Amino acid sequence: MSTEKHQRITFTSDSPAVTIPAGVAIVIPAGTEAEVVQTLGGTVTIRTQDGLSRIDAGLAEELGINPAAERSVMLRRSQFSMDQVTEALRTVYDPEIPIDIMELGLVYRCEEHLADDGSRRVEVDLSMTSPGCGMGDVLCADVERVVGAIPGVDAVQATLVWDPPWGFDRLSDAARLQLGLL
Repeated sequence: MSTEKHQRITFTSDSPAVTIPAGVAIVIPAGTEAEVVQTLGGTVTIRTQDGLSRIDAGLAEELGINPAAERSVMLRRSQFSMDQVTEALRTVYDPEIPIDIMELGLVYRCEEHLADDGSRRVEVDLSMTSPGCGMGDVLCADVERVVGAIPGVDAVQATLVWDPPWGFDRLSDAARLQLGLL
Protein backbone atom coordinates (compact mmCIF):
# COMPACT_ATOMS: atom_id res chain seq x y z
CA MET A 1 0.00 0.00 0.00
CA SER A 2 1.20 3.52 -0.70
CA THR A 3 2.51 5.56 2.23
CA GLU A 4 1.53 8.90 0.79
CA LYS A 5 -0.20 11.56 2.84
CA HIS A 6 -3.98 11.49 2.41
CA GLN A 7 -4.08 7.78 1.59
CA ARG A 8 -7.23 6.00 2.75
CA ILE A 9 -7.01 3.04 5.13
CA THR A 10 -9.53 0.71 6.75
CA PHE A 11 -8.89 -0.72 10.21
CA THR A 12 -9.08 -4.53 10.13
CA SER A 13 -9.32 -4.91 13.91
CA ASP A 14 -10.10 -2.79 16.94
CA SER A 15 -7.04 -0.59 17.38
CA PRO A 16 -5.72 1.70 20.12
CA ALA A 17 -5.26 5.40 19.33
CA VAL A 18 -5.04 8.78 21.06
CA THR A 19 -7.39 11.63 20.15
CA ILE A 20 -5.88 14.93 19.05
CA PRO A 21 -5.75 17.45 20.69
CA ALA A 22 -7.49 16.01 23.79
CA GLY A 23 -4.94 13.22 24.28
CA VAL A 24 -7.60 10.70 25.30
CA ALA A 25 -6.92 7.00 24.73
CA ILE A 26 -9.57 5.43 22.49
CA VAL A 27 -10.17 2.29 20.49
CA ILE A 28 -10.88 2.67 16.79
CA PRO A 29 -13.35 -0.07 15.81
CA ALA A 30 -12.60 -2.56 13.07
CA GLY A 31 -14.05 -1.42 9.76
CA THR A 32 -13.42 2.27 10.45
CA GLU A 33 -12.16 4.18 7.43
CA ALA A 34 -9.52 6.86 7.93
CA GLU A 35 -7.32 9.25 5.99
CA VAL A 36 -3.59 9.51 6.73
CA VAL A 37 -2.84 13.16 7.57
CA GLN A 38 0.86 12.95 8.46
CA THR A 39 3.56 10.35 9.05
CA LEU A 40 6.36 11.99 11.00
CA GLY A 41 8.57 11.05 13.92
CA GLY A 42 7.62 7.39 13.78
CA THR A 43 3.93 8.07 14.46
CA VAL A 44 0.90 8.56 12.23
CA THR A 45 -1.89 11.12 12.47
CA ILE A 46 -5.18 9.98 10.93
CA ARG A 47 -8.57 11.57 10.38
CA THR A 48 -11.75 9.57 10.88
CA GLN A 49 -15.33 10.83 10.89
CA ASP A 50 -14.78 11.52 14.61
CA GLY A 51 -11.73 13.76 14.06
CA LEU A 52 -7.95 13.47 14.38
CA SER A 53 -6.19 10.63 16.18
CA ARG A 54 -2.67 9.33 16.46
CA ILE A 55 -1.63 5.70 16.08
CA ASP A 56 1.77 4.22 16.83
CA ALA A 57 4.27 3.05 14.26
CA GLY A 58 3.74 -0.67 14.91
CA LEU A 59 0.03 -0.44 14.20
CA ALA A 60 0.68 1.79 11.20
CA GLU A 61 2.97 -0.83 9.68
CA GLU A 62 0.26 -3.48 10.19
CA LEU A 63 -2.07 -1.22 8.19
CA GLY A 64 0.47 -0.91 5.37
CA ILE A 65 1.71 2.56 6.32
CA ASN A 66 5.45 3.12 6.59
CA PRO A 67 5.93 6.03 9.04
CA ALA A 68 8.68 8.42 8.03
CA ALA A 69 11.98 7.10 9.32
CA GLU A 70 13.30 9.00 12.28
CA ARG A 71 16.40 11.07 11.66
CA SER A 72 19.71 9.66 12.72
CA VAL A 73 20.48 10.37 16.35
CA MET A 74 24.20 10.27 15.62
CA LEU A 75 24.53 6.90 17.31
CA ARG A 76 27.91 6.32 15.68
CA ARG A 77 29.66 8.59 18.18
CA SER A 78 31.55 6.73 20.85
CA GLN A 79 30.88 9.39 23.49
CA PHE A 80 27.63 10.99 24.56
CA SER A 81 26.94 14.52 23.34
CA MET A 82 24.06 16.90 24.02
CA ASP A 83 24.00 17.38 20.23
CA GLN A 84 22.64 13.83 20.08
CA VAL A 85 19.82 14.87 22.41
CA THR A 86 18.97 17.87 20.26
CA GLU A 87 18.94 15.73 17.13
CA ALA A 88 16.72 13.15 18.86
CA LEU A 89 14.28 15.88 19.93
CA ARG A 90 14.06 16.95 16.28
CA THR A 91 12.42 13.57 15.56
CA VAL A 92 9.43 14.36 17.83
CA TYR A 93 6.65 16.06 15.90
CA ASP A 94 3.50 17.86 16.91
CA PRO A 95 0.69 15.53 15.78
CA GLU A 96 -1.34 18.39 14.23
CA ILE A 97 1.39 20.63 12.84
CA PRO A 98 4.02 18.87 10.71
CA ILE A 99 6.88 20.60 12.53
CA ASP A 100 9.20 19.12 15.16
CA ILE A 101 9.09 20.28 18.79
CA MET A 102 12.44 22.07 18.55
CA GLU A 103 11.37 24.24 15.60
CA LEU A 104 8.03 24.93 17.31
CA GLY A 105 9.89 26.19 20.37
CA LEU A 106 8.17 23.71 22.67
CA VAL A 107 11.44 22.69 24.39
CA TYR A 108 12.16 25.18 27.17
CA ARG A 109 15.06 23.43 28.90
CA CYS A 110 17.30 20.47 28.15
CA GLU A 111 20.07 19.57 30.61
CA GLU A 112 22.41 16.72 31.34
CA HIS A 113 22.98 15.66 34.96
CA LEU A 114 25.74 13.27 35.99
CA ALA A 115 25.37 11.34 39.23
CA ASP A 116 28.24 10.38 41.52
CA ASP A 117 27.97 6.80 40.24
CA GLY A 118 28.57 8.02 36.66
CA SER A 119 25.00 7.57 35.46
CA ARG A 120 23.56 10.23 33.18
CA ARG A 121 20.06 11.70 33.43
CA VAL A 122 18.71 14.09 30.81
CA GLU A 123 15.96 16.49 31.90
CA VAL A 124 13.72 18.14 29.33
CA ASP A 125 11.05 20.75 30.05
CA LEU A 126 8.55 21.26 27.27
CA SER A 127 5.27 23.05 26.76
CA MET A 128 2.34 22.89 24.38
CA THR A 129 1.09 25.56 22.00
CA SER A 130 -2.13 25.73 24.00
CA PRO A 131 -2.96 24.96 27.65
CA GLY A 132 -6.01 23.05 26.37
CA CYS A 133 -3.89 20.60 24.39
CA GLY A 134 -4.09 17.13 25.88
CA MET A 135 -1.10 15.79 23.97
CA GLY A 136 1.45 16.85 26.62
CA ASP A 137 1.78 13.41 28.19
CA VAL A 138 2.04 11.82 24.76
CA LEU A 139 4.83 14.17 23.65
CA CYS A 140 6.63 13.73 27.00
CA ALA A 141 6.56 9.96 26.42
CA ASP A 142 7.93 10.50 22.88
CA VAL A 143 10.76 12.63 24.29
CA GLU A 144 11.60 10.00 26.91
CA ARG A 145 11.59 7.27 24.24
CA VAL A 146 13.88 9.00 21.73
CA VAL A 147 16.31 10.50 24.25
CA GLY A 148 16.38 7.28 26.27
CA ALA A 149 17.53 5.41 23.14
CA ILE A 150 20.77 7.42 22.98
CA PRO A 151 23.79 5.39 24.16
CA GLY A 152 25.06 6.76 27.45
CA VAL A 153 21.68 8.02 28.66
CA ASP A 154 20.57 6.13 31.76
CA ALA A 155 17.39 8.07 32.57
CA VAL A 156 15.20 10.74 31.00
CA GLN A 157 12.78 13.04 32.74
CA ALA A 158 10.43 14.97 30.45
CA THR A 159 8.28 17.50 32.28
CA LEU A 160 5.37 19.50 30.93
CA VAL A 161 5.59 23.17 31.95
CA TRP A 162 3.28 26.11 31.35
CA ASP A 163 5.40 29.02 32.54
CA PRO A 164 6.18 31.02 30.58
CA PRO A 165 3.22 30.42 28.27
CA TRP A 166 4.15 29.39 24.75
CA GLY A 167 3.82 32.14 22.11
CA PHE A 168 4.49 32.60 18.40
CA ASP A 169 7.75 34.32 19.30
CA ARG A 170 9.14 30.88 20.22
CA LEU A 171 8.82 29.61 16.62
CA SER A 172 12.06 29.25 14.66
CA ASP A 173 12.37 31.12 11.38
CA ALA A 174 12.07 27.79 9.55
CA ALA A 175 8.78 27.05 11.35
CA ARG A 176 7.50 30.56 10.63
CA LEU A 177 8.31 30.10 6.96
CA GLN A 178 6.61 26.69 6.84
CA LEU A 179 3.50 28.10 8.53
CA GLY A 180 3.42 31.13 6.22
CA LEU A 181 4.17 33.59 9.02
CA LEU A 182 7.23 35.21 7.35
